[in-house]
Amino acid sequence: MSITVSVSMQVSDFDKWKTMFDSRKSDREEAGINARAYRNVDEPNNACVIGTASSKETFVSFFSQPAMQEALKNAGVLGPPEIKFLEEA
Repeated sequence: MSITVSVSMQVSDFDKWKTMFDSRKSDREEAGINARAYRNVDEPNNACVIGTASSKETFVSFFSQPAMQEALKNAGVLGPPEIKFLEEA
């Protein structure tokens, strides 16, 4: 059974962040993560990602990789993202 993951983060430039997000699609697929990016209508520099992963551990392992952290930093993420792990009720 998979879990749903919701990630919300403030970014300096949404388009710059979205370019990074799109460029990492194959990395997400290889890790078994399926995700889509959204822009908060009321806060244009609030990037949101909603996706699925096989487990919380799988997602945390992928998201914690030094290369991923560096990519987020270079894409203008302004602080720690808010991450929620959800399971269907």
